[in-house]
Amino acid sequence: MIVGRIGELWRYPVKSMKGERIDTAKLGANGIPGDRGWAVRDEVRGGIRGAKKIAELMRCGARYLEEPEPGRVPAPEITLPDGARLRASDADASKRLSEALRNEVTLWPLLPAEMVDHYRRGAPTHADFDQEMRAVFGRAPDEPLPDFSVFPPVLFEFESPPGTYFDAFPLLLLTSATLGRLQKLAPASRVDVRRFRPNLLITTPDGVEDFAELGWVGKRLRIGEVEISVPAACPRCVMISHGFDDLPKDPGLIRTVVREANQNVGVYGSIERAGRIAVGDAVELL
Repeated sequence: MIVGRIGELWRYPVKSMKGERIDTAKLGANGIPGDRGWAVRDEVRGGIRGAKKIAELMRCGARYLEEPEPGRVPAPEITLPDGARLRASDADASKRLSEALRNEVTLWPLLPAEMVDHYRRGAPTHADFDQEMRAVFGRAPDEPLPDFSVFPPVLFEFESPPGTYFDAFPLLLLTSATLGRLQKLAPASRVDVRRFRPNLLITTPDGVEDFAELGWVGKRLRIGEVEISVPAACPRCVMISHGFDDLPKDPGLIRTVVREANQNVGVYGSIERAGRIAVGDAVELL
């Protein structure tokens, strides 16, 4: 059954920075080549950090000047919040980025999975686990925390599955139906795809409403040459509330997602059969 078509295809060269739209990609086991190919490490508390902790990362942009290939991820160009540009490989790149973020960080490409200390979680901001998770996920005291059992157990020790900078899985899929439904539920918010950072924005047919992709969990999709399994929905964190570019800070959007969408917007994907996909490809629910 055809459930939609790829409307937009995104990759994010540096974890938590603004991404870039592309027309086609050859997916491997780790998704789109170059996606989250780089990240920043917190040199005060330790650990790879994203915008859950350093919100200013979402005001930075990143793009590749050369196309990534399997096993070769070039240094991206980074645009700082003031518009200045640098290459991730520049000798002073970490210093300049630290100044822009007002946090002491270093820039790192992906390292081999066996270098586990690189991926180990840094010190939490809050000693209390519940307080720490409420800060990370932007939850009010009377709101439930996500069901952490949907995440790979390795994430309790490591910031990401070692060898990757993904939050949990290689792909994130989102539908236009979900964005439209959220906008109706939160008319005062700017429900913009950039807040939700999908790899695939899937345009659904007219008449499809609600959170269409949540019905795909536990199933498989065929897109172009690729087959994808959908292991879990994506519980949303504080990042969707951050302000950047023309989007204002909006903690109310999280309240809507928790109340109306059972905390979830979009679904995760794992690659079952590698191959090429492109904007316009049909998305078939198997």
